Amino acid sequence: MSIILLSANGLQGKLGKPAYLENWISTETSVAAGESRFSVDVDWEEEIGTPGAILIKNNHHSEFYLKTVTLEHVPGHGRIHFVCNSWVYPDKKYEKDRVFFTNKTYLPHEMPETLRKYREEELKALRGNGEGELQEWDRVYDYAYYNDLGDPDKDPEYARPVLGGSAKYPYPRRGRTGRPPTKSDPNTESRIPLLLSLNIYVPRDERFGHLKMSDFLAYALKSIVQFIVPELEDLTDGTRNEFDSFEDVLELYYGGVKLPSGPLLDNLIKNIPFEMLKEIFRTDGANLLQYPVPQVIQDSKTAWRTDEEFAREMLAGVDPVIIRLLEEFPPKSKLDPKVYGNQNSAITKEHIEHNLEGLTVEEALSGNRLFILNHHDTLMPYLRRINSTTTKTYASRTVLFLRDDGTLKPLAIELSLPHPNGDIFGAVSKVYTPAEHGVEGSIWQLAKAYVAVNDSGVHQLISHWLNTHAAIEPFVIATNRQLSVVHPIYKLLHPHFRDTMNINAFARQILINGGGILELTVFPAKYAMEMSSVIYKDWNLLDQALTTDLKKRGVAVDDKNSPNGLRLLIKDYPYAVDGLEIWFAIEKWVRDYCLFYYKTDEMVQQDPELQAWWKELREEGHGDKKNEPWWPKMQTREELIDSCTIIIWVASALHAAVNFGQYPYAGYLPNRPTISRRFMPEQGTSEYAELESNPDKVFLKTITAQLQTLLGISLIEILSRHSTDEVYLGQRDTPDWTSDEPPLAAFEEFGKRLSVIEKRIVEMNKDDQLKNRVGPVNVPYTLLYPTSEGGLTGKGIPNSVSI
Repeated sequence: MSIILLSANGLQGKLGKPAYLENWISTETSVAAGESRFSVDVDWEEEIGTPGAILIKNNHHSEFYLKTVTLEHVPGHGRIHFVCNSWVYPDKKYEKDRVFFTNKTYLPHEMPETLRKYREEELKALRGNGEGELQEWDRVYDYAYYNDLGDPDKDPEYARPVLGGSAKYPYPRRGRTGRPPTKSDPNTESRIPLLLSLNIYVPRDERFGHLKMSDFLAYALKSIVQFIVPELEDLTDGTRNEFDSFEDVLELYYGGVKLPSGPLLDNLIKNIPFEMLKEIFRTDGANLLQYPVPQVIQDSKTAWRTDEEFAREMLAGVDPVIIRLLEEFPPKSKLDPKVYGNQNSAITKEHIEHNLEGLTVEEALSGNRLFILNHHDTLMPYLRRINSTTTKTYASRTVLFLRDDGTLKPLAIELSLPHPNGDIFGAVSKVYTPAEHGVEGSIWQLAKAYVAVNDSGVHQLISHWLNTHAAIEPFVIATNRQLSVVHPIYKLLHPHFRDTMNINAFARQILINGGGILELTVFPAKYAMEMSSVIYKDWNLLDQALTTDLKKRGVAVDDKNSPNGLRLLIKDYPYAVDGLEIWFAIEKWVRDYCLFYYKTDEMVQQDPELQAWWKELREEGHGDKKNEPWWPKMQTREELIDSCTIIIWVASALHAAVNFGQYPYAGYLPNRPTISRRFMPEQGTSEYAELESNPDKVFLKTITAQLQTLLGISLIEILSRHSTDEVYLGQRDTPDWTSDEPPLAAFEEFGKRLSVIEKRIVEMNKDDQLKNRVGPVNVPYTLLYPTSEGGLTGKGIPNSVSI
């Protein structure tokens, strides 16, 4: 390996003499990759002046990861630090030597003249030429449509529409791989075999770090899909793929599924890596498939069934971003009546007024006491198609009342189907109201399960996948293509993009693809991704700001007498309370940082890299949205601060809030079923008679079947885990990420503010007056607690969408 110094202020483009690392011994990388430190003597020449960059050439036959380079004893400077964090492949793989800059931060016009061409050449290399299939040593960031979800060559049944690039199916862009098209459809990109999932192209520096168990996570997912599923199908066939009782379900956590000895186990052991085996067989050699006990049933096996817990999870569960203020009664639909007929709600005053604790409906409305979980308009246009699959479900509306003690009480659930004679005839709806005993009580429990199914699907597809994973990827790509590594905004945002392209590429390979795990385990089945594209039509970057989102849903109002000028209408709304603390901490950090580099609005307008970045984001990354009037013009420092705050919020806190509660709440599937397979039993039918005699069995026959349950909880267990090398909000993996003192001090201040928030969360969770913080299930709300250790913790905000 050779190192050449580049001058930052000496003679024009002066290069130092190469220095060579001679004694590089090649050893096999162990699973826990260690770090090695080497020292090289570099001859410094006076006319070089201050070294501003280094050129690295790898003359070895294999790649290495270069973390940092530090020059000691530079005359007149002492120590100069280069943060590299990059894989360097053998020299023949590159057209030009690899360049790394010192940890100084420069706006484009401030860059030393001698280094400017290297800055520009580096960005050009990262953009690529848009041609050919990309290989692992390529460092190219480029855009593509989601045209690799289908596999028409395998079977026409696996064909899926291209998402992105059309008015019918708009979508954010993904990273380009350049694979050739399929034989049967020139618009669909060919897929790589499941066994090679780990090799799906993302730029090498976007790959999971060695320590991250997600190197193993990819194996874990692959193993579950390929080896456990077929074998478990054989096992579960004997029991008709049904749980007979809740005791059967609890056995998964407290007893384990007994695996027969013989070829099955041998096959599992042969095909699953050692780490994965340790995860699955959590026993001393007993052949059991056993899952950790989800928090929602640790304290009580039945509290999840209470109305209070059902409602509380809308404020503190895994999808706390949907509930909104009910502003008119009965609720109205926004669907076009010319296409869908009358879709307005059938809920009447008579259904709810007796439950309003003495208020009339008008008084409850004007007092901001009525709320709605509304999954009607989202699902109704797709419901006829969804119900043509094995799914049998409804569009739903749930109306709730805010009680004096701050908790929510469900008042009515409306379940709707498309009219059998055609959409134009409107919805066929039935309204259910709370009941505790007898067959009415069983029907009410089923009504809540259909709502949970809707919410699970919307959560996975929209709140989680679309609004965090898919929406952030274009920002990752544009930032790497248009902002130099020495640009202040690159340095601000870069930690919030770690592992995102990699986890999304895996998702396209095994989760969201045609016939993938998501289609198998979530109710919209093969229409899942298509449905998320229809929802993206309404996506608006500015609505992703927490303050805007809360006001848009009517759950917060501007109020200059409240902290931060915002008052929550549900005071004890754990997601919103903790979220606002985090949001304003991020905003303060971003403001301090941006104002240090941009002293005036003109500096924002005259920064060519920043303007190219924003233009490309709008016209390419979210290209189907390029003509939307809401895009910030990026002409002022305020627009820059707002945009960067939103990007960091979505990648860190929003993703944490909708991801890491999955296993704690949905790891026990009866609480968050993902599929319904039967409609509500009608009086006079054999199903209704069975509901009277064995309600639990009917409940379990209605929701997710046994095989999908095992698959679903295996998946969310992996997705809810933190890797041991995770980097959390307020942390950086490199302390010397910039040489500018004021930003380092502001970042330290940000970290301290987050520590104060942690303490406050712990205090609030101990406050008996705040009933929504722990609820009947006794699970404290910690999803927005900033730090965590590795594993399944139900807390911690990683910097990025990294799992």
